[in-house]
Amino acid sequence: MTTQTDIPSLASLEDIPYLDKAGKLPESLETKIGVYAILDREKVLQFVGYSRDVYLSLKQHIVRQPQNCHWLKVQTIEKPSRTILENTMNAWIAENGVTPSGNGEDKEKWTESIDVKPLMTDEEKANYEKVSWDEVAQAKVLKNVARRVEAEILAVLKSRGVQEEIRFNPKLKDSGLLDLK
Repeated sequence: MTTQTDIPSLASLEDIPYLDKAGKLPESLETKIGVYAILDREKVLQFVGYSRDVYLSLKQHIVRQPQNCHWLKVQTIEKPSRTILENTMNAWIAENGVTPSGNGEDKEKWTESIDVKPLMTDEEKANYEKVSWDEVAQAKVLKNVARRVEAEILAVLKSRGVQEEIRFNPKLKDSGLLDLK
């Protein structure tokens, strides 16, 4: 049974570039269960999480927080154990000395679908309120806002050199949300 002493320190793990030279996430992490730490350009810890598919989680994070995803540290495990994953995550956060913003005040920005409503322009807000009595028309406005925000996100990812296929769930756009499919 794994104990606290079996948890590798965050400092002992190798810094891995978030994207390789071809603009891809580390394919070796596809379908891997593990704990991961995301660091910014200056290698300051931004977020610690765990996942049943580290690769897919990393893809979600770069879409949600592209400016903060430059380096990572990963510890994979063979058999799923929420206790081991949570203990490792908590140990890394404690080792850091301060809770990363992605595990604190900015947690929703790292872990939840992107809500485009707060990103509406004044014109979009006016159009949305103008049709407040019509749910179908409001959904259409939200879908258009989601498409605009999606295009902005894809432009940022392109400027970062991301070459991953990024597909947003079209069913969520009507409700003003963006999340990967």
